[in-house]
Amino acid sequence: MAERSFKKEVEQLRMGAGGTFRGEGILAVTKALLENGVGYVGGYQGSPISHLMDVFSDAQDLLAEYGVHFENSASEATAAAMLAASVNYPIRGAVAFKSTVGTNVASDALANLASGGVTGGALVILGEDYGEGSSIMQERSHAFAMKSQMWLLDPRPNLPSIVAAVGHGFRLSEASNTPVMMQMRIKSCHVHGHFTASDNQRPPMTVSEALQNPRRDLSRIVLPPAVFLHENEKVDRRWPNAVNYILQNNVNEHFGNPASKIGLIVQGGTYNGVIRALNRLGLSDIYGDTDIHILCLNAVYPLCDSQILDFCDGKDAVLLVEEGQPNFIEQAIGHMLYQNGRKTVLAGKGVLPMAGEYTGKRLVEGIAGFLREHAPSLLPPATAKTNEPAQSDIPDLSTVVPARPPGFCTGCPERPIFAATKLVQQELGEHHIASDIGCHLFSIMPPFDIGSTTMGYGLGPASASALQNRDKSGKRSISFVGDGGFWHNGLTSSIGNASFNKHDGLIVIVDNHYAAATGGQDILSSRAENRSRKTNNPIAKAVEGMGVKWVRQIDRTYDVTKMRDTMIEALTSTEEGPKVIVASSECMLNRQRREKPALARATKEGKRTVRPRFGVDEDICTGDHACMRLSGCPSLSVKDTGDPLRDDPVAAIDQSCVGCGNCGEVADAAVLCPSFYQAEIVSNPTPAEKRRASRTARIIGWLQSRRDARRLTFA
Repeated sequence: MAERSFKKEVEQLRMGAGGTFRGEGILAVTKALLENGVGYVGGYQGSPISHLMDVFSDAQDLLAEYGVHFENSASEATAAAMLAASVNYPIRGAVAFKSTVGTNVASDALANLASGGVTGGALVILGEDYGEGSSIMQERSHAFAMKSQMWLLDPRPNLPSIVAAVGHGFRLSEASNTPVMMQMRIKSCHVHGHFTASDNQRPPMTVSEALQNPRRDLSRIVLPPAVFLHENEKVDRRWPNAVNYILQNNVNEHFGNPASKIGLIVQGGTYNGVIRALNRLGLSDIYGDTDIHILCLNAVYPLCDSQILDFCDGKDAVLLVEEGQPNFIEQAIGHMLYQNGRKTVLAGKGVLPMAGEYTGKRLVEGIAGFLREHAPSLLPPATAKTNEPAQSDIPDLSTVVPARPPGFCTGCPERPIFAATKLVQQELGEHHIASDIGCHLFSIMPPFDIGSTTMGYGLGPASASALQNRDKSGKRSISFVGDGGFWHNGLTSSIGNASFNKHDGLIVIVDNHYAAATGGQDILSSRAENRSRKTNNPIAKAVEGMGVKWVRQIDRTYDVTKMRDTMIEALTSTEEGPKVIVASSECMLNRQRREKPALARATKEGKRTVRPRFGVDEDICTGDHACMRLSGCPSLSVKDTGDPLRDDPVAAIDQSCVGCGNCGEVADAAVLCPSFYQAEIVSNPTPAEKRRASRTARIIGWLQSRRDARRLTFA
């Protein structure tokens, strides 16, 4: 089960030539792959590319009709290794995954692929997770492309450009026998628009046909002495062929007036932002028509020296818009100008920020600063004289809006795991705790404040491997890994490593049945039946298969007392080797996506349905809020009772409660208070329930009237 279904949108993928295809960027990529005769696709989900994997999954039947093989890869390395099918066979293949962590994981396969080269077109679609909407460390794909000599496309963020880039990627790969990366920035993945469709094409050779006609080329295998020839081949043949293709097919685009004395060279992905900035400065209309000459680099690596030198010819100054550090493109263009004795001034990081996403405000300020120095006559008078563009004052919201740290969803089954961990530390003292990538990483934020490090997907336990007591005395480390990270990298790199080295720490595998942080995709241990994948593979059995002897399975994480006691048992056990707890409960978001529609249908059909809700008795609650310090549920808040004799507001549960029961479990485990109660909302009750409810209401009403009659009143 994924975050959303694209089955309705997928029907558009059948559209033939001349039709107008409408949708978002990820759908356009899928359609472009089909139009360009892709033979196989694969990948691993991750922001901002997760939905592309969901589209592939929902389009499996259509892909099969064209003989296209699709896989949900076990990791980015698995996906990159798939592209080996294009080494000896003229089959176009595409894989997709998150960057930069994805390219890091896939680096071994990608480096080998780039060394030996390809026969069929090989396209790596990267979700470029850089900027203010990112979820990871701030790095760029550009360095990896340069390191392995893979060509890098960065298309303008509109559907026609994205579709064109897919076609160029395959043809550029085939023309230069080199795998090509195409980065899809966050905004590009979700930009909406339309383009004119072409007919879908069957691959000239399918993977099944390749199996019937095996091929082998010793010169493509990455072993000495071939590897030394590969390096020379990259420089002597592949690079020139790539440059020729880019020039001959106008992959990079010119806009504006070539006679302009100043110019802008921009990465394709920043083009929309640059045009918006020029529009705000009065130098472009909303359609991008401007008198300033712009060279838009839809292929940012390799750079075409002759094209850039021609663009700079006759210009006094050029501004390069390149996000992030190091400034690879700026250094390369500066070297070109110097080497060829050109006098054109190159500006870039001097007027634009050294690092970070080039947001609208930053681009307006940077371009205005460049023009103020090199072409002040182009600017409006007010802007030309000041250091700030003419605009209304924007208040600093950070001074008035309270911080809202990210946290677990309402009813998340991972919340009680960390409540139990806090209780364990109250009893046994502070421990070194290693975190991992996934939803459970929110435990580092309030109210839990748990975790010291996070080193990578599935590497939580591995990051604690140096921290152990060989003399078996004192405290043990605690580490967490999610089920997605476990199957991605953790089984061997964390569990296997701990077993092999007899690590004595506690490892908690947080099993919520899905790759939840990336949108709820099925994985090996998912409990749901998947028509095209093998699920229901128990994590505990895999752990035992790696040699771990001390394994405990907890199938209801909301039992905070049991979680706490099991963790204490692990941390005090005298048994040698790692202690592994598999803490399993279904992701509440996915559960609600499945159960809410079914509940709504049943209610509409007149069937009896029951929804649990929890509440707080205001008369019993003391207002110490300890329940929140061990829960942090978004549905748990505070409420003013209106009683002048009570200083503190009491706890309150709002209507977003999903009835998981964690708040009451925490209260019980921590011996806090009995103020929590459970209620059941019954729709379409039976006649007996109606009579019982009516009788109860009459009794309560009678008791209330008696109390009111005895209440002291003042005239």
